[in-house]
Amino acid sequence: METRVIKVDTSADLKARLKDAADLIRRGELVAFPTETVYGLGGDAFNEQAAARIYAAKGRPSDNPLIVHIADLWQVDLAACHIPHIARQVMEHFWPGPLTVILPKRQNLPAGTTGGLDTVAVRMPCHQVARALIRESGTLIAAPSANTSGRPSPTSARHVYEDLEGKIPMILDGGPVGIGIESTILDLTGETPTILRPGFIGRDQLEAVAGKVVMDPALAGRTMPQETRPKAPGMKYRHYAPQGQLLLVEGGAGRVVEEISRLAQEKAGQGYRVGIIATDETAGSYDLPDNISVKSIGSRSDPDSIAASLYGILRDCDMQGFDYIFSESFFEEEHGDAIMNRMLKASAYHLISV
Repeated sequence: METRVIKVDTSADLKARLKDAADLIRRGELVAFPTETVYGLGGDAFNEQAAARIYAAKGRPSDNPLIVHIADLWQVDLAACHIPHIARQVMEHFWPGPLTVILPKRQNLPAGTTGGLDTVAVRMPCHQVARALIRESGTLIAAPSANTSGRPSPTSARHVYEDLEGKIPMILDGGPVGIGIESTILDLTGETPTILRPGFIGRDQLEAVAGKVVMDPALAGRTMPQETRPKAPGMKYRHYAPQGQLLLVEGGAGRVVEEISRLAQEKAGQGYRVGIIATDETAGSYDLPDNISVKSIGSRSDPDSIAASLYGILRDCDMQGFDYIFSESFFEEEHGDAIMNRMLKASAYHLISV
């Protein structure tokens, strides 16, 4: 299959440029498209065959639910039913934006879209291309991240092409994304709103609108949770992982630099290719041989830069063929819950405290 890459500019006539992509969606085919968080791999949310194609293209387990993307607030009623008042308040406040809500699903939504669950994950992206594609296609679009399952999520069209070239017919290239980590997922089907996946919208922001909000117990620990059936995308399976082994080191800044330097030199001495993920503040503190590469993920004074760079730097580590990657941790930074949720999953919870 040939994979076409179509440049899209939000200042251009989007309706005309998206015609072929919308036609593909209506025919049950797949199109990768940009959102403000990561690139999504989209198909008709009401087409069971489209859902099967998404799972096949990604190599994704079929019990891992997809997120249904909408363009306008009224469309939530096409996917969900029995929507509580608090959910309406949350959606009106945070949409369009990087928040996914879990609601009871409508019966006409196929099991393939929801991973066999009786709930549905819904979000309204704020990216102009994503919303224009949904409107032009005339349906809702189910879309996980547009990458091979388990790999770092794509934050550019190039990342999508690396993983899915020859597997999907079209990629809409809207340039690099702005946020760089997936949406917060909030379960609104129980008595208390529950965060199932931390993201750019934090717990404090949600509580200002929804009152008490709790974190799912599976997010509380720093060890591999013993999860059962996933209630939301990304809860059960290893995600975001580079090809090399990622290890995280937490503690005081000086001790972390010392420990990472020791571990990196030990592995390099054994003949392995080694990379280090540092920050602008610490990158210059690593005095290491030239065969150990030190990369800055961004500045701790600008946590948005760390979030935006995370998946790109993990993919860069793959491009350089690192066998081992040692990274500083970011538990205390703004968006720390979201960033470390991804890094813990990417490392298979290999965390060293010093």
